[in-house]
Amino acid sequence: MQGETSRVLRMVRVAIVAAIYIAVSLAVAPLSFGAVQMRFAEALVLLCYYQRDYCYSMILGCAVTNLFSPLGFYDVVFGTLATALTVLAVSRCKNLLLACVFPVLGCVIVGLELYFLTGAPLVFTTLTVMFGELLVMAVCGYPLCKTLERNRSFMKLIGAGSVGKKRML
Repeated sequence: MQGETSRVLRMVRVAIVAAIYIAVSLAVAPLSFGAVQMRFAEALVLLCYYQRDYCYSMILGCAVTNLFSPLGFYDVVFGTLATALTVLAVSRCKNLLLACVFPVLGCVIVGLELYFLTGAPLVFTTLTVMFGELLVMAVCGYPLCKTLERNRSFMKLIGAGSVGKKRML
């Protein structure tokens, strides 16, 4: 029974974080899509650094959010692919600051998507999406994680245990 409870708790955490990602993204929807975007919910990607289970949250949250994208199906596929590659890299990273770089690099896929689907200038679009992601990571994600890392109750709540000791998917 203990294993069953633990599994259910992990699933609930994943679902709650996915729902938060969706809610935050859609609450500021005009900023969450397009060539110039700042998807504030991307700060949650760093949860994958502490607990690999949150990769599922980010992938699911991104896919559902992208259902509302002006690019429709293509954003569900390619935007979610970018997030999947990003969160897998973040979850395997050993340094939080370095983990912040992967979401920025993942924006290359989004830049390519916008270029092919909208005809937006490739370099400009990629750089603006990367800059928005960099701001989210630098202003929201990293400082928030460094602050919350010191809070044992929060780390226990997200199922992280001690920093650096992550559970496998």
